[in-house]
Amino acid sequence: MSTINVDQVLAQMRQLAAAAQGGQPEAVEAKGGGGDFAALLKQSVDKVNEMQKESGRLSEAFSAGDPNVDLGEVMIALQKAGVAFQAMTEVRNKLVDAYREVMSMQV
Repeated sequence: MSTINVDQVLAQMRQLAAAAQGGQPEAVEAKGGGGDFAALLKQSVDKVNEMQKESGRLSEAFSAGDPNVDLGEVMIALQKAGVAFQAMTEVRNKLVDAYREVMSMQV
């Protein structure tokens, strides 16, 4: 069985926390400081999709009895994918609310 690298998990958690607080630094650098909202949104959705796929792959591998997949890894991957999906859903809800508010404004 493989062991979970605690330092790697902590580094990922710090990276996700930094991204949540201040945006994605690599996306801002790519646009010269401005950033493209649509590209950032697509990048975020793609990342959540990848997390979902990876957690599904790990879950299937563990169910199939792969000795290289640890239960802890599977559970962490599933939780990370679930939290990322919930966050994406909340962002979508806020965007829809903002759109409705803008559309209801009189010009």
